Amino acid sequence: MQRLLLILGIILLALGLLWPWLQKSGLGRLPGDIIIRRENFTFYFPITTSLLVSLLLTLLFWLFRR
Repeated sequence: MQRLLLILGIILLALGLLWPWLQKSGLGRLPGDIIIRRENFTFYFPITTSLLVSLLLTLLFWLFRR
């Protein structure tokens, strides 16, 4: 459990440090991400980005288990 928490912490730290570059690469604005803008309201639902991040995390955890 300690190892898992340490790995998650390192991953979150890396993502936090790399966030400005990730936004410039288009992560969060992929085709399939839903953005609805009204006068005083913005609804953002990143379906494709969530699926991509989920896939990457699944592969990463699968590799760590081996």
